[in-house]
Amino acid sequence: MVGRIPVMDVSPVVDLGRLSAKATVGEPMPVRATVFREGHDQLAAEVVAIDPTGARRDPVRMHLAGDQPNIYLAHVTPDVEGEWTFEIHAWSDPIATWQHDGGIKIPAGVDVELMFTEARLLLERVAAGTGTDALDAREAGVVSGATAAAGDTERPVGARLAALQDPELDAVLLAHPLREMTSVSGPYRFRADRTRALFGSWYEFFPRSEGATRDEKTGTVTTGTFRTATKRLDRVAEMGFDVVYLPPIHPIGEVNRKGPNNTLTPGPEDPGSPWAIGSKDGGHDAIHPELGTFEDFDAFVARAGELGLEVALDLALQAAPDHPWVTTHPQFFTTRADGTIAFAENPPKKYQDIYPINFDNDPAGICREVLRIVKLWMAHGVRIFRVDNPHTKPLAFWEWLLAEVRRTDPDVLFLSEAFTKPAMMHGLGAVGYHQSYTYFTWRTGKREIEDYLVEVSAESDHLMRPNFFVNTPDILHSYLQYGGPAAFKVRAALAATGSPSWGVYAGYELYEHVAVKPGSEEYLDSEKYQIRVRDWEKADAEGHTLAPYLTRLNEIRRAHPALQLLRNVSIHHSDDDQVLVFSKRGGDSGEDVVLVVINLDPHGTRETMIHLDMPALGLDWHDSFVAHDEITGADWSWSQHDYVRLDPGWEPAHIISVRRTR
Repeated sequence: MVGRIPVMDVSPVVDLGRLSAKATVGEPMPVRATVFREGHDQLAAEVVAIDPTGARRDPVRMHLAGDQPNIYLAHVTPDVEGEWTFEIHAWSDPIATWQHDGGIKIPAGVDVELMFTEARLLLERVAAGTGTDALDAREAGVVSGATAAAGDTERPVGARLAALQDPELDAVLLAHPLREMTSVSGPYRFRADRTRALFGSWYEFFPRSEGATRDEKTGTVTTGTFRTATKRLDRVAEMGFDVVYLPPIHPIGEVNRKGPNNTLTPGPEDPGSPWAIGSKDGGHDAIHPELGTFEDFDAFVARAGELGLEVALDLALQAAPDHPWVTTHPQFFTTRADGTIAFAENPPKKYQDIYPINFDNDPAGICREVLRIVKLWMAHGVRIFRVDNPHTKPLAFWEWLLAEVRRTDPDVLFLSEAFTKPAMMHGLGAVGYHQSYTYFTWRTGKREIEDYLVEVSAESDHLMRPNFFVNTPDILHSYLQYGGPAAFKVRAALAATGSPSWGVYAGYELYEHVAVKPGSEEYLDSEKYQIRVRDWEKADAEGHTLAPYLTRLNEIRRAHPALQLLRNVSIHHSDDDQVLVFSKRGGDSGEDVVLVVINLDPHGTRETMIHLDMPALGLDWHDSFVAHDEITGADWSWSQHDYVRLDPGWEPAHIISVRRTR
């Protein structure tokens, strides 16, 4: 039933309130609602958050959202993990009604003494404690003085009105409102996750390639192991990454094994795709024998922890034809009319080395088995799972699995690798996924990047947290294939500043950019099908590496709270269709402001004027500020309109720390 003061179109609300909106500890969450009433009397609204213990937190006053009539906004910042709720309280505000009417009538000489009498009666109600809380001594003195002024007919009318419009009185009345005809809407659910659900820098590598060697005479490749991969962790940590993500580490199927570049003719030494999981050596609960043992894996996880890294493990719910499940649980798969088990397909592509799981045959058995596997790896220190192709499994299954894990281990996070329709991507987030891959990789033009930054930060943020990966083993965008080293800088700078979570797949820092064929996004000699031997030390020694740039980006991200938030993007304007300008503002009182100016053209220098929305930077329109470039260390004096020159051969991006001048 609609309340006396209607409250409608509340957000964030997910699935009519059945599911929880996304929130993170320390992240301001915007709460909006349409609040209105009949007539001309004023109203007010506030948000009351209820924490996981059931304690009601101090209310947060709502304000009109910009120039949108009747749209009210407030920010709630959870400080503990868990399931929260919020309510919106709206009421008729006699104080605000008097302030509006009195400010018009008294100067016009209309009902002057009547208006002062009404003011005095309202202030007496405030003094009597009919607001939210009793007044302290200072506040009582302020109200008492204003009450006396309202009733003092010996004073000039202007002086009496000034006493009733004093900012100190306004502050007291705001803190102790008079509520009439209060309506309560809610409660509405939101869940606060740990900070890593929102903020983190990811680095992906294949353990079998880290420390791998090639015999120069025979060409024979010796695989890397967890022991050799452990040595690589120090460099990953030095670059400032927080999460090291491993593709599947399980035994690889031998039946229909793929050869180099996804061929169907592997040689005896070809290792196959890690996503073709399962062989005579075991399935999802086993480690590939060539990588090492569980003891080696535990040592890898332990070393990562010592370096401040979390380990994310791939969860790919599919099986090679020789996976143990094919014998022990054949009902997990689809049997075709000719009696064969169906291969995975994405027509015209066919994955002859993979059987997909059919959740229609034995859903209860699949649920039990997957939960067992997840719990096994959790017991070995894995607290983050990157899930392969979750959009090919039922949402109901993910809602159940993620709820089961959260019930006992709420710190465990899941990243969705779902490059699919927005409805499914948002649905996966709604049922519990903490992060998602995005369309970022394919957004390369200025307008589409601007639109996408707004979408992920302000339109789908209650459903889905983005993770901007600049590349993956499956995705080498043409922008990187033909853009040269500058393109790698542009995309890294954009991802690292545009999203609080971003990711890099190994080889990016070596500018690996050759596709298997024109028009393809697959890498030539893809690491998915063969071991990649990289000489990291040689690249460092020759300076042919983007590692120092990635390191600097991660340093900047850690130094600036504004870059650790999602819902704080503001788009600014430039006169050049290849120069993108946006800012992010954060910190306890919004004092940390980062302004990003990027030349999206990796082939040419761009000179243009940029035009800044100064209030979005926390400044007045006519202010100036020191623009400190966090990449080069240069300082400039900037204001609303500024000239920029960005040479991609030198530095294609300004990452500006806005420093206020006194």
